[in-house]
Parts: sequence; structure tokens; C-alpha cells
Amino acid sequence: MKKKTWGILMLILLVAVAAGCSSNSSKGNPKVKLAYVAWDSEIASTNVVKEVLESKLGATVEMLQVDAGPMWAGIADGSADGMVAAWLPGTHASYLEKYGKDIEDLGPNLEGTKTGLAIPAYMDIQSIEDLKNADVAKSLNHQIIGIEPGAGIMTTSQKAVDAYGLSEYTLLESSSAAMAQELQKAYADNQPIVVTAWTPHWMFANMDLKYLEDPKGIYGGAEQIHTMVRKGLKDDMPGVYQFLDQFQWTAEDMAQVMVDIQGGMSPEDAAKVWVSEHEEQVNGWITGIE
Repeated sequence: MKKKTWGILMLILLVAVAAGCSSNSSKGNPKVKLAYVAWDSEIASTNVVKEVLESKLGATVEMLQVDAGPMWAGIADGSADGMVAAWLPGTHASYLEKYGKDIEDLGPNLEGTKTGLAIPAYMDIQSIEDLKNADVAKSLNHQIIGIEPGAGIMTTSQKAVDAYGLSEYTLLESSSAAMAQELQKAYADNQPIVVTAWTPHWMFANMDLKYLEDPKGIYGGAEQIHTMVRKGLKDDMPGVYQFLDQFQWTAEDMAQVMVDIQGGMSPEDAAKVWVSEHEEQVNGWITGIE
């Protein structure tokens, strides 16, 4: 009888210890998975979030680089904890419709973003409709330089091609980095080029660019970047959840990080510099976290 009682007591003790370890791992030293797409804006924001989580909250962060669709799917199925890269209401509308019921939207972390087709300011056209001009189309080699095929802006840009009757154009799939390189090369040689673009982005700080007017409103108006987290994060990692809920910055903030990265600094170092130089703002993000 005593042996049986002792065995039960040991079992209870082991369960309590296991529960305590689980609590410590989720709250005291959380392991966080952040999903992101390798767009310059999201590289900047995700690295800043990672730096704050690790340096201020003692977390261990794994950054998961994926395409836009898998990013949303990962939050929905719980294989990632969160992301700060949801462009709404337009660019990622299809992903929100597909996955929205399975994720938690913490609201905007950055206001006043914009997407569209951009050109160097030295080009003498003003509207997407001007791309139909035969001479303009020839000068552009009938190409619009795009980014990753899964990106929302590529879906919207294809709609723009159809809506404006640009059937002679090819919307080229590439990557964010390749698009920016092509733009820099054309800009340096004063050559015509049209690219899929968004702000904030370092290329608008480094080059004199302009958006083509969009009279049909295909790209919509100003957008926001939202923070999305998996369901259950609030219970599993309350401190992480609260920080992500309170994380908010400006296009100017993001641009500082992007410009440093473009200037040769690693994303990790650029994030560390920004966080160290914005202590008051960062403290506001972690206010009230125990």
C-alpha cells in the first residue's frame, strides 16, 4: 500500500515539474517562430521584432523565410507564431479571405503604405494608361518588372495589365532583390523601366521615382501592414503576444532600417542599431509586460 501511495506521489511530482518546465519555456524563455517574405520592408520589420524579442524579452527567435501564401498558411496552421507582414486591405485580401478565420489580426503596425507601378521621374509619362502608347511600350521592351509570383502585388498587377489593355506586356516574375537591381541598373543609365513597387521601400529614398496614376483604382488607396498571430498565442506566450499587439512604427522608422541594410549593414545589425537608438519607442512596445 505504501509503495502504491509513494508511486502516486512521485507521478504527481513529475507532472508538476513537467508543467513547471513547460510554463517556463513558454513564458520565461519563449521560443518564437516569425514568418516573413524576403521583401525589403519585411526583412526590416521582422528583424526589428526579433531583436526586441531577444534583447528585451529573453526569447529565442527563429525567422522563417517563405512566400506570401505559405506565410499566411503557417500562421493559420500554427507552424509559425506570428508575422508583421500582412498588407491590407487590398494586397493580401485573397489570403485574408482564405485564412482569416484561423488567425488573429492584431491590427496595423504601420499606416500609410502604397502599392502600384513605379517609374523613374525622368520618364515623361504619368498614368498606367500611357503604357499603351506604342513608342512607350517599345522603349520598355514590353516588360513590367515584377517580384515573387506569390506576392499579392503580382496578382494586382496582372489585374492592372488586364484592366488597362496591356496585353502586349509581359509581367516578369523575379524577386524583390532582382527587381530592385534591374531598377538601379536602368536608373544609372537613364533608361526607361517600369516596376511593381510599394512604399515604404529604400529605393524611393535612393532614387527619384514616381508612381503611375491609376485612374481605374486597381491598386486601391493607402494600405496598412498588419500583425497576424496564430490562435492560442495569447495563452501560450502572453508576453510575446502583448509585445506584438503593441508593436507599431512609421514608414520613416522602417526606411531607416532599410537604408542601412541597402548601405551594406546586415539586417541583424541594422535592427540592433535602430533599437538602440529608439529606446523610448521600444520601451513603449513592451510596457506592461511581466
